[in-house]
Amino acid sequence: MCLVKFESMLKTNSIYFFDLDEFEEIIIHYLDVGKHALAKKAVKLGLQQHPTSIDLKLLQVEIYIFEDELDKAYVLLNVIERLEPNNDEVFIQKATICSKRGNHKEAIILLKNALNFTDDKVDIWSLLGMEYLYLDNFKDARLTFTKCVNVDYEDYSALYNVVYCFDMEKEHKEAILYLNSYVQKNPYCEVAWHQLGRQYFILKMYEEALKSFDYAVLIDESFIGGYLEKAKTLEELERYKEAIDNYLITLELDDATSFAFVRIGECYEKLENFDEAISFYQKAVNEDPLLDKGWMLLANLNYEAENYEQASYYISEALKIEENNSLYWRRYAEINLKLNFYEEALMSFEKCLTLHDDALEIYIGLTDVLSFLGQFNDAIEVLINCQKKYKNTAEVAYRFAGLFFIVNKEDSGFDYLIEALKIDFDYNVVLKELYPIVYENEKVQNLLSNYKKAME
Repeated sequence: MCLVKFESMLKTNSIYFFDLDEFEEIIIHYLDVGKHALAKKAVKLGLQQHPTSIDLKLLQVEIYIFEDELDKAYVLLNVIERLEPNNDEVFIQKATICSKRGNHKEAIILLKNALNFTDDKVDIWSLLGMEYLYLDNFKDARLTFTKCVNVDYEDYSALYNVVYCFDMEKEHKEAILYLNSYVQKNPYCEVAWHQLGRQYFILKMYEEALKSFDYAVLIDESFIGGYLEKAKTLEELERYKEAIDNYLITLELDDATSFAFVRIGECYEKLENFDEAISFYQKAVNEDPLLDKGWMLLANLNYEAENYEQASYYISEALKIEENNSLYWRRYAEINLKLNFYEEALMSFEKCLTLHDDALEIYIGLTDVLSFLGQFNDAIEVLINCQKKYKNTAEVAYRFAGLFFIVNKEDSGFDYLIEALKIDFDYNVVLKELYPIVYENEKVQNLLSNYKKAME
């Protein structure tokens, strides 16, 4: 009734009297529903009718803080503190202001002071825990949130924060001990079983994790997070069919997600049911066309099936989304080689190097493409750069040998060929594959024959 009366007063420009409790009810309602302009009007009128009310002044402080008028809020809090030096709300609001200003250590001191003047410590512990988190003081944060849980075992926000602190300190065994103790006191808490399963999963204790997730979904059959984690655990146990069943449950409980489609596809791929895998990867990219991983997975399967044109389309889609992923460029290069698109393959390998993917196979791939295109000096230059990082490798030495023979630098060619033979004699077959003219060279054959005899 007081809300109707207040809003009627605003519409008619009349002035009605409200008692203090009515004003507090009106203001808190408007703050809760986000109507701060009306809350502000109510505070102003309330203080006109009840100018000595501490509670209304504290609500005015809340509005100042919301509007980021922190200096005004702090001045008013000092006034209130002189009137009521033991008011816990003064310390809480001052702590809020300090926190907003990034002074978390001062906020902690103020909140500890507030604890001396309140009977409701839980809310202050919760605020105190958050201040410790801002300082990355996970131990004190955990101990503080634990106090909240001890008072209210259904304070799941505090429980999550306790586990988060264990995670940040990488104390997963300690988290398991804590959560096992918790579920003994609150055994029907699906949140706790879920978090316990996560800790077991992190430690690769998959059977224990599975039991925990089983409890979570038994307690709450609509617990999507429980089914997802259970499915991931079943994957680790190589129970792919059961994993698929659990992912499918999540699709029944909520809207379809590209994540679930991808995971199902990967399970089918592990089961070597490639048609179903492709089907679910396609569902994933239909659900989220910007999911580069989905396009990449489609490219990989089509590459393995030798559907190179289709693979090229899919990897191109992935690169449109994430053009700085060197793994995608590697695959793009491999596909282009299969399609005999050597210029595109060349560009792909060069892109890998610009993205700092300087693996040996990138240098070798680039060298071989340049050689095929007849750009022998450029190929040698690539090998020179490669040799700075990869010394005494047969792949590099044999290619140096072949290329130097081709550019009529026989002495260098023989030097590198001898070096290559010392590293790995049997790998000389690469000369036959890449540089058949060099391999068939009489002098080269004599060297290979003599070296083999010397080894016997």
